[in-house]
Amino acid sequence: MTKTSPQPSRPETDQLTYEQARDELVAVVAELESGQASLAQAMTLWQRGEALAERCQSLLEEARAAVAAQIEAEAQPEA
Repeated sequence: MTKTSPQPSRPETDQLTYEQARDELVAVVAELESGQASLAQAMTLWQRGEALAERCQSLLEEARAAVAAQIEAEAQPEA
């Protein structure tokens, strides 16, 4: 009986930078689009992709808020 090697562990999405999450998401999409994954693998990939997309969205929202706060702070007249 042959054993399948376990997938290498991937960091939790909340530990990834935007660039890391985006790059992994691109790889997940490419793998799904290749059509080579089994149904079980495709479901795992899809779930990982959803988590990565949520991470990217969260980081983008944080960046937008930081930019908006900076713009607002700069627009305030100095006392």
